[in-house]
Amino acid sequence: MAVSAGVVLVACACGPEKAKEDAGAKPSQPSVSTSTNEPSAAPSASTGEKPSAAPTGTQPAPRTKERAIQRYEQYLHGLGREDINTVCEVAGPGAKKAQEQGFGPCPSTYVIVFQMISPEQKKALQTATVDPQRVVVHSLDKIEMPLEAVRTSATFTESDLGSYTLEYIKNDYYITDGK
Repeated sequence: MAVSAGVVLVACACGPEKAKEDAGAKPSQPSVSTSTNEPSAAPSASTGEKPSAAPTGTQPAPRTKERAIQRYEQYLHGLGREDINTVCEVAGPGAKKAQEQGFGPCPSTYVIVFQMISPEQKKALQTATVDPQRVVVHSLDKIEMPLEAVRTSATFTESDLGSYTLEYIKNDYYITDGK
């Protein structure tokens, strides 16, 4: 049950105004390879994930419900794998706000969160998907991912995982608020 508290701790209380400021300090796009022999959609060697629709170079990510879902799934999978880089990248604006409120930097806070998630839940998060029918689109700039939209083999409650808002900031979607 405490997982949600830790996750919300990191991703809470970040309104769109502050998130836009905070996102400016975070890189919002992966580094670009200087090699022209590599296809840009190649799977990442470090994560073993399937190719993503992540923006390349200076191209913004698509401002679509599908992209927001993809980013949230990246976050969920990262949470399950204890991939601090992915988790802190996607939850960056919310984590920055939490840090400003005294909760510590994202990496040290999420190390604690990882310890609160059971092995069964971690395994389930690694393959979690999001039901697009349950996603709430307030606008293409602000999309809510309710807990009911998350599909996993484990059970999560609002106090375990919670619901999140993703906002389109600096050419991609980021978690800016958690409930």
